[in-house]
Amino acid sequence: MKMAFVAAFRRRLLWVLLVVLLLEGSLENVSAQAGQPQSTPPQNGLPSILQYISSSWDTLTRSLGACQTLVDPKLVEGSILYVPSQFPVSKAVKETSERCKVQVKELPKVITGPGEVTTPPTPPGLLYLSNSYVVPGGRFNEMYGWDSYFIVRGLVENDRIELARGMVENFFFEIEHYGTILNANRTYYLTRSQPPFLTSMILAVYEAEKKKGKDDKEWLEKGYRYASHDYQMWNRAPHTAGDTGLARYFDFGEGPAPESLKDESHLYRLVTDYFLLHSAGRDYVAEVGAPKRDVALAGDQYTVEVCDVARTMARPTCEPASKVSLIADYYKGDRAMRESGFDISFRFGPYGAATHHYAPVCLNSLLYKTEKDLQRMSEMLGHHEDTARWEQAASERKERVNRYLWDSQRGMFYDYNLDSQNRSEYNYITTFYPLWAGLASDDQAKAVAKNLQVFEHPGGLAMSDSDKGVQWELPYGWPPTELLAIEGLRRYGFNDDANRTSYEFLSTVMENFRHDGTIREKYNVVTRSSESHVAAGYQQNVVGFGWTNGAFLALLHALPQEWVGRLSKEQASAPEHDPPAVEYDVAASTPSLP
Repeated sequence: MKMAFVAAFRRRLLWVLLVVLLLEGSLENVSAQAGQPQSTPPQNGLPSILQYISSSWDTLTRSLGACQTLVDPKLVEGSILYVPSQFPVSKAVKETSERCKVQVKELPKVITGPGEVTTPPTPPGLLYLSNSYVVPGGRFNEMYGWDSYFIVRGLVENDRIELARGMVENFFFEIEHYGTILNANRTYYLTRSQPPFLTSMILAVYEAEKKKGKDDKEWLEKGYRYASHDYQMWNRAPHTAGDTGLARYFDFGEGPAPESLKDESHLYRLVTDYFLLHSAGRDYVAEVGAPKRDVALAGDQYTVEVCDVARTMARPTCEPASKVSLIADYYKGDRAMRESGFDISFRFGPYGAATHHYAPVCLNSLLYKTEKDLQRMSEMLGHHEDTARWEQAASERKERVNRYLWDSQRGMFYDYNLDSQNRSEYNYITTFYPLWAGLASDDQAKAVAKNLQVFEHPGGLAMSDSDKGVQWELPYGWPPTELLAIEGLRRYGFNDDANRTSYEFLSTVMENFRHDGTIREKYNVVTRSSESHVAAGYQQNVVGFGWTNGAFLALLHALPQEWVGRLSKEQASAPEHDPPAVEYDVAASTPSLP
C-alpha cells in the first residue's frame, strides 16, 4: 500500500512539473489556457497571473442561470428582476424566479429612447439581458457600459469571442428596450449612459471573428444600425454642450444617486462640509427655508452650528443652529460625473459638481472615434452616402475640439467650461484620448507626449497631478486610462514611451499579484501598491477585476518580445510572498485566489 502511494505521488509530482514547464514555455499558449482558480498560493512570473485572468472570466460571468447574478451589493434591499414592458417572460426567467425566490416585474412603460425615464421604478432591481456577460467584480455585479469595452478586449485576447459577442448583443438589447446603452443594467441606471465605446466593441468582435474565417457582414450591419441610432443621443439636447457643437455628460435623473446611498453614505455630508469651507463650492449649499433664495434644494439636510472654541469646562456659546442642504444642480453634476465614469474627481470642479457645465475632452474624442468607426463600417457595408456624412461629422468635431479644447501654449487638451467660456487648466490624463482616437495632429501628439512626465510615476500613469483625496486623481492609475494613453502614444510612434509606461504598470499589477494573489480595479502608481486611502466615495479597492484583466492582456501583447522577456524574468525571480487567506464571496463576486 505504501509503495503504491509513493508511486502515485511521484506520478502526480511529475505531472505538476510538466504543467509548470509548459506554462513557462510559451506566452501565447499560456494566455490562451482557461483553467479554474487554484487553492495554492500564486507562483511568480507571467504564467500564474495569466492563469488567474483566464479563469476569472468564468468567475465573473453572470447569467440568469445563477442566483448570484441578481445580487446587488450596493443596496440593502433584495433585488427584483425587471423585464421590458410587454416583453414575453421566457421559461428560463420563470425558472430563475422560482429557484432564486426573486420577483419578476415588467417595467411600467415601453422605453423607446433616452430620457424617457427620469424617476426609475421602485423597488430597484436588475434589468434583464438576453446573454451572459462579464461583470467587473465586487460591488459591481452588473454589466457596465465602458467597463465592457476593456473586458471585451480581454475576452478577444483570450479567445473568448462568443462571450464577447454576446455582451455586444446585450448592448443592442439595451438600446432597443431601455433606450440607450446604460451605465449598467440596474433600474437606477435608466437615467444615464456611460462613455461611448460601442463601435469599438463591435469592430473588435467582428475583426476577431474575421481572423477565424467568419466574415459576418450581416452582424456588422446589425451593429451599424444600433450604433448609428445610439450615437444620436450625444448630439441632441440635453447632451449638447451649449453652442460649441460638442457634447457633454448629462443624467436625466434628479437628486442623490441611488447607488451611493449604502457604502457612500458619508459622501454628501462630506461634500457639504467642504463647500461650506471653500468659496469654490459655496454656491452649491443653501439654507433650508431661507427667504428670497430662488434655488431648488435636494437630498438630505444638515445642521450647521457656529460656537466659540471651548476654553474652560463651561459650555461654549453658540449661535442658533441652521439647516442647510445641497442644491439640486449639485446633484445634476454628481450624476453627470458618474456618467463620465470618473467618479469621483475634481476635474470638473470640486467633487465633479459642474460636470454638466463642461464640454469634456474624453467624450468628444470618443465621439470622433465613433464617427470614424461608423464611416469605416459604412464603407465596408457599401453605404456610400452614409460614408460621406460620417466623414463630415468627424471633420466638424475635429475642428471644434481643436478650437475649444486644444491649448497650444501648454501642449495639452483641456475641458471647456461652458459658463466661463474658457478652457480649464486642470491637467488630466484624458489629454491622451485624442491620440487614441486618431484626432490629434502629429504636432499635437508630439506636444502631448512631451508632457508625459506630468502623469508618469514608477507604477504607471496617474490620473492627474493633483492629490484631492479621491480615487480618480493622483496617486491612482486606472487600467482603462493606462491602456488608452499608452495606445495613443503607440499610435503616433512614441513606442519607447509606450513600452516604458506599459512595463511600469504591468510590473506594478504583477508585483501586487505576488503579494495577495488578486487583481484590483486601480493601483497607487506612486507607491506601486494596491493601497487605497480615499476620503470620499466607496472605500475599498475592488477585487476582480474585469477591466484590469483586459487592459493587462492588451498591454502585454503589444509589448515587444524583449520587454515581455524582461518582465517575465524579473517577476519570476522576485521574492515570493505568501498571500493572505481570501475566500470566494459569491454575493460580492470576488474571485478566489488561484
